[in-house]
Amino acid sequence: MKNIVRKTFFTLLSFFIVLIFFSCNEKSSSEPATNLVLALRSGTYADVVKFCLPKFEEENNVKCKVLELEQEDLRDGVGNCDLCMVDSQWVASFMSRNELADLKTLGYKFDPDIIPATTTICYNENGLYLVPYYGNVTVLLYNKLLAKEAGFAAGEISSITDMLAVCQFANKRHTLGFLYRGDTNFNIVTDFLPILLAYGGWLIDENKRPTINTPEFLSALYMYKELISTGRVAKKSDLIAAIENKAAAMTIGWPGWYTPKRNSSMEYIALTGKVTHLSDPHASNIYGTWLLGIPESSQHKELAIKLLTYLMDPKVQKSTVSAGGVPCRYSCLRDNGILGKYPEYKFVCDALENGVYRPVIEEWPEFCDILGSEMKLALDGDKSVEDVLLSAQEKLERRLSLSGENAKAAMRAKASKK
Repeated sequence: MKNIVRKTFFTLLSFFIVLIFFSCNEKSSSEPATNLVLALRSGTYADVVKFCLPKFEEENNVKCKVLELEQEDLRDGVGNCDLCMVDSQWVASFMSRNELADLKTLGYKFDPDIIPATTTICYNENGLYLVPYYGNVTVLLYNKLLAKEAGFAAGEISSITDMLAVCQFANKRHTLGFLYRGDTNFNIVTDFLPILLAYGGWLIDENKRPTINTPEFLSALYMYKELISTGRVAKKSDLIAAIENKAAAMTIGWPGWYTPKRNSSMEYIALTGKVTHLSDPHASNIYGTWLLGIPESSQHKELAIKLLTYLMDPKVQKSTVSAGGVPCRYSCLRDNGILGKYPEYKFVCDALENGVYRPVIEEWPEFCDILGSEMKLALDGDKSVEDVLLSAQEKLERRLSLSGENAKAAMRAKASKK
């Protein structure tokens, strides 16, 4: 009898334990998902992130709402979101507005697989506020058939004088040489920067004073004028079509503009930063990297940092290549399997290793407007190069000096309130 009672007791106990387990499990699975809002740059950049989300959402009981925004909307502020994309040229504004959370305090740190040069813009004072997610960087796009006819095998255009030689050869074949974007002041400045860097010049010094009226800038702009004299201004779509169809020789552009195919006549390589074969190389590929950060205003920082860490995971990033991703990681860009299918990623890696971020200043849009409008006068032959550099230097000095005075006034006003 005792055995029967004992057996019945343990049977009922087991039943209740199983019942409680399933009850708790049902309760857990029925908990509402946490909503995370992601503010991303529309297009491929957002597509790559969305490609990764389903697994994270399932494993973390999260629902991600993706806002696909244009550049202007992202630049004006991150608003009420939990993860945001930041263009590298806006970093100064975001930092000055204290809009981003310190990722170090949330437990994130870089691993050595991430290309170091791409991370320099991510820090501010002692904090880490951004991570490099999409490795956009300038490259030299060129028609390899024209280059071969000019005596340069694939990947052998290794200096600016080589570029000029190919373009001049194209002219002799009654073909356009160097195409460039002259539609906006921003594009005029950006497309010229790799040439300027090769000559050892730059836009500002360590004290954020303009360095336009210099011998290096003068030499670079004269060379750029010689390059563009072999071609003409073109819109991006026309520019790509012309080079692909052998109607033009080359341009400075971005990997996202064109995906080389096995039998295509157009390809791209990293710029070497050398003026001639005998010149010392300079880092001369301009970053257009899209970065990820977490807004200070996020109400879900714990989940947001978990998502950011997931998106930056080497295996996850490697999986995005098939969706158009360009990770800033050696393990992705030097992977033999990836290079077998996407050989151009070797040159992307070279470019990212030797890249330079545009000046991290809040006045960058105005800086481009002033410099670009002056440069256009020189490129169109309406004003001498020397006069253009002198005028641009004076205008930029006044503009940056005004910003400095305003910043000092703001600091004095803030101190007086304490």
